[in-house]
Amino acid sequence: MAAYALVEIEVTEPETYARYREIAPAIVAAFDGKYLMRGGVTETVEGTWQPKRLVILEFPSMQRLHEFYDSPEYAEAKLMRQRSTKTTFVFCEGLASPGIPL
Repeated sequence: MAAYALVEIEVTEPETYARYREIAPAIVAAFDGKYLMRGGVTETVEGTWQPKRLVILEFPSMQRLHEFYDSPEYAEAKLMRQRSTKTTFVFCEGLASPGIPL
């Protein structure tokens, strides 16, 4: 079952975060992940949440997502992101797929 990382980011150090954005995609791909959304305009239509930047990543399984997040390959990049942003990073399993109702 697919797993997703929902990441809300507020950039506090743009130069450092720009370097992170250059190296992270290759690490994500090495763990079979892909970006479904990276930045872009957000519009809150219900509630009060006003995210600055959203990223959605998809991995083939929750195990693979954990392997990515906890990997030595991502460790330095993760620290770079943590130093240059305020982040909320959420993992969730996907329940919807073809033939399975929401």
